[in-house]
Formats: sequence, C-alpha cells, structure tokens
Amino acid sequence: MTTTTKLSAGQQAPDFTLPDASGKDVSLADYRGRRVVVYFYPKAATPGCTTEACDFRDSLDSLNAAGVSVIGISPDPVEAIASFADDFSLTFPLLADEGAAVAKAWGAWGERIRNGEVVEGILRSTAVVAPDGTIESIDYSVNADGHVAALREKLGV
Repeated sequence: MTTTTKLSAGQQAPDFTLPDASGKDVSLADYRGRRVVVYFYPKAATPGCTTEACDFRDSLDSLNAAGVSVIGISPDPVEAIASFADDFSLTFPLLADEGAAVAKAWGAWGERIRNGEVVEGILRSTAVVAPDGTIESIDYSVNADGHVAALREKLGV
C-alpha cells in the first residue's frame, strides 16, 4: 500500500503540470490570482465520476461568475478523458495524471472499497485553492452525489 499524506487548509498546494484532453499542458500556476477547485476522480465515464463531472458542468457558470475555476484530475490516459469530455460536454479542464503522481502528492490516493474488496486507488477528493496558491479547504473520500451542491454552499455560490 502506498501511503500518502493528507493535505490541510493553509498549506501551499503542490504545483503540477499535466496534459488536458487535447494534450495541452495545464499547470496549477496558470490559475494563480484566482480561486480554483481541484478535484480528483477515480475513472472517467464511470457512474459516480460522471455524476460528479456533470454536476460541476451544470454549476460551472455560477462558479465562474464567482471567480472560481474547476479542474478535474484522474489517472486516465488523455484519450479516455478526451472521450469523457466529449461524451458529456465537459467544458472545464480534465487532466491526465497517469501514474497518479499528482494524486499522491495531494493525498488523494489510498485504500478504498470497490465491489466489496479493498483496493488501492484514487480517493474522490476536492480542494479549493486560494488565489495565493494555498489550500483554502480540502475534503477526502467525498460522495459523488450532492458533493458539488455542498461545495457551492461552502463557497457561497
């Protein structure tokens, strides 16, 4: 089992540069000066991940109007996130973290239960990064259903 350290509010968010669905590199530093939600999801086009991504998509206008950007990260290859984005009209960046190095740096990797078995993988997690690059809040092992609504309430959006 790979042990990762959970992050907490007030810490500097670990920087990253990962390819998006078109293969273009996107860095956390690109969002400096703006609040950004960074969320980690286990696998593109699975039921829970689709629910969560579509909730973010449907909330994107109000989040953006409040000055909040959204980035989704999974260990899927670029081709898988490109299909996912196309199939569900996802207009915010989805990034490919093959090997899960970024997820591990953010503490979004560990043991979870899937189909009754303990497996190692992505822990569905969401962080809000402040304009100065520090973590405003971070939640691990969130539920896909209702998560975005709760986050919007927390953000006052």
